[in-house]
Amino acid sequence: MTAAGSVQDLQARLATLENDNARLQQDNAKLRKINAALIERVESGGGHRADPYGAFEHSVVLAEQVRERTEALNSALLQLKRSNRALTRASEEAEMSQQRLIDAIESISDAFVLFDRDRRILLSNSHFRAFWQGTGIRIEEGTTISDLKRLAQEHGLIQEESGSQAGSGSPVMKLANGRWIQVNERVTRDGGLVVLYTDITELKAFEEARRERALAQKSRLLQSLVDHLSQGVALVNSQGELEVWNLRFIELSGIDPTEVRQQHLVAGLLAGGGATVLAPITALHCADGVQALERTLPDGRVLEIRTHPMPTGGYVNTYTDITERHHYAETLRESEQWIRLITDHVPALIGYVGDDLRYQFSNKVYDEWYGWPRGELNGRLISEVQGEAQFRKIRPYMERALAGESVTFEIDERNLHGETRCMLKSYVPNLDSSGRAVGIFVMIRDITERRRTAHALEQAYQHLEHRVDERTAELTALNAKLRQEIHERVEIEARLREAKKEAEQANLSKTKFLAAVSHDLLQPLNAARLFTGALQEQQMPEPVSRLVSSVSNSLADVESLLSTLVDISKLDAGVITPDINAFCVRDLLQNIANEYGQVARKQQLQLRFVSSDAVIRSDSQLLARILRNFLSNALRYTETGRILFGCRRRRDSLLIEVWDTGIGIAEEKLSEIFLEFRRILPAGGGNPDKGLGLGLAIVDKISRILGHQVAVTSVPGRGSVFSVEVPLGTLEPQSGEVRERVAPAQQWLEGARLWVVDNDQAICDGMATLIAGWGCEVVTALSLADLERKVSLADAQVDLLIVDYHLDNDDNGIDLVAEIRRRRRDELPVLMVTANYSHGLKQQIRDLGYLLMHKPVRPMKLKTTLNHMLSQRL
Repeated sequence: MTAAGSVQDLQARLATLENDNARLQQDNAKLRKINAALIERVESGGGHRADPYGAFEHSVVLAEQVRERTEALNSALLQLKRSNRALTRASEEAEMSQQRLIDAIESISDAFVLFDRDRRILLSNSHFRAFWQGTGIRIEEGTTISDLKRLAQEHGLIQEESGSQAGSGSPVMKLANGRWIQVNERVTRDGGLVVLYTDITELKAFEEARRERALAQKSRLLQSLVDHLSQGVALVNSQGELEVWNLRFIELSGIDPTEVRQQHLVAGLLAGGGATVLAPITALHCADGVQALERTLPDGRVLEIRTHPMPTGGYVNTYTDITERHHYAETLRESEQWIRLITDHVPALIGYVGDDLRYQFSNKVYDEWYGWPRGELNGRLISEVQGEAQFRKIRPYMERALAGESVTFEIDERNLHGETRCMLKSYVPNLDSSGRAVGIFVMIRDITERRRTAHALEQAYQHLEHRVDERTAELTALNAKLRQEIHERVEIEARLREAKKEAEQANLSKTKFLAAVSHDLLQPLNAARLFTGALQEQQMPEPVSRLVSSVSNSLADVESLLSTLVDISKLDAGVITPDINAFCVRDLLQNIANEYGQVARKQQLQLRFVSSDAVIRSDSQLLARILRNFLSNALRYTETGRILFGCRRRRDSLLIEVWDTGIGIAEEKLSEIFLEFRRILPAGGGNPDKGLGLGLAIVDKISRILGHQVAVTSVPGRGSVFSVEVPLGTLEPQSGEVRERVAPAQQWLEGARLWVVDNDQAICDGMATLIAGWGCEVVTALSLADLERKVSLADAQVDLLIVDYHLDNDDNGIDLVAEIRRRRRDELPVLMVTANYSHGLKQQIRDLGYLLMHKPVRPMKLKTTLNHMLSQRL
């Protein structure tokens, strides 16, 4: 409540007390008159009553009533005196409060004015009245707000009235004398209004000065930015004058700097030799309205020139040296040739169809099957290639694939020779970052022979049953003939077993062949990954960077696909032998947790890790493959929540578990997820996983090889738990186990001297490009003789050897390293690279003290490994 409100309340109470006092005085006067009349009547009433005792009794009653009335009157008078004293004190306090309020208002540095609920002035201080000095206007109590606004407009006191001050929400006015005033209003509890007028002239001046300093600073920063751009920049105004340029423009254009300073007109510079780069470009229009053109300079450099028209006239030219981009494009084209070489030698039909159902890629086998010239399928509709009738049959499957579902089905097709063949088709959706299918990977295999064999087996079995039934009915009469039929049955079954054995042998031969050629498949892919890794280490414009990133992601997908298929083939062929030994599980789990912790943070998931010091018996690499598949599935099917990765001890084993809060798996699906080409799909088919569904199939095969028990439990909508049970072991006193270690943060690669030996020139070039980008001095060779021609094996300085195990002419990397060490006095650290996963080779390299890395080599893993090896040497 305000002081004015308190004064009004006190005045109201004072008026009430005065009314009560007047009423009590009137009552007192009446009582005195009644008392006097009663006394007079008693004294003179003896003649009217015959009974003296009755008169006496009546007088006593009257006297008692008079006494009671007198006491009540005295009490009322006493209460009236107290009320008068309280009223006097309240009046004094109200006057004191009002004076204090006036003093407080006067002490405020801002102009103050108080209005009542009718917006009439009750109080104001001298600062407010000072606004009206010199105008002849006298501000008094009772003046309304509308009167003040009208008077201010008539006398021109307010020059400008703007919106609220930034961040305050209060209006701001500029007075005629140049001062700035901020108005703050507040409604009182009784409906009145308090208004403060704050002088913010100095604040306005400070803000203006700060704004000018900020503009000046931005101008300096802009000029500094232009001077430090890697691109050349030239701004030509509407009058044809060169207003802004940087040193990079002078370097790229070849224009004399003194000529630019002396002659700003573009026409003069064009005549003086700048026509090659300075003229506006109108030949090629980009989608955003910017003109762009690539121009080759006489010295062989290639410039990308872009002209940006300005709305006020004139234009801005930017100049970018893209010479290296052309070299990168050549490298990318070579990588594409390697990818096509790989897919063309795969016996299956491989293609890619966009979401518009047009072909974007097909391998050689695909083109030959449908009889199209090489490369002619690209851009054509699938209905045009396969015909409308065949397209109607496969269209439902393609629609399911475009909805995000991997589809595998069998269908009959006619080849170019008119033969009807049974084809097994697999459609795998290609999903973008938002989970939308942007295309379909197509893989087709001819299973006609396999189907015919199965049909023959079925017919033979049915025929055999029919014959057995007939001979059983004639058993008593045709016993001899029955024995002959039984003999025929035995022969038929023998032939069927032989046919089945031949089919299984053919399938096993195919599997062993794919496992055996894994080195040849991964060799060109390894080179492509090295080149793309080197490209990503370079500084490139945004369009080129996106292109390189897309190529790298595509190569990663191809690598994942081939590696998974090769691993499945090797596991089926039995060429992988586990290397069982005892080791401490802590380092293995810690490295895997660190690796997937970064992935979880990118997906805004919480990965919690519980370590263990237990010693187990297993193959560390195969066990790591199982755990990585568990974590990959957990991250893939968990959108929000957390993932727990840890261990629990049992009596003779260690249980390693991965818990997630993902979509979960229905109970009837738990027995299917470990089958090949089976994937977990969320309810409704939303956001499906891209891939072939081979991860858990590999887990099942590896666990069988290792003899480890794998289990899974799940609740749909709440999450899943995948676990593997590993037997405990005892650590050997001198364990030669080589574990992955995180390289120290210090970069040891700068200035390091490395020798790289590989029989593939593309891999040598890729290694040289990648490692040289890290600051190393690299010497590459195709063999020991080639290395001897380039360096002195005995005397040349070298810090580390990177050697491929498989070399030409039946040579191998182990013999090559032994020969180099025989000629030198120091023992160099050796990194052996190979696509051979055999246990014997791994044990041999471990016994020699070398470090082993399998192909395809991942650039970041290679960098980390080299850092670690060089830090150990130094």
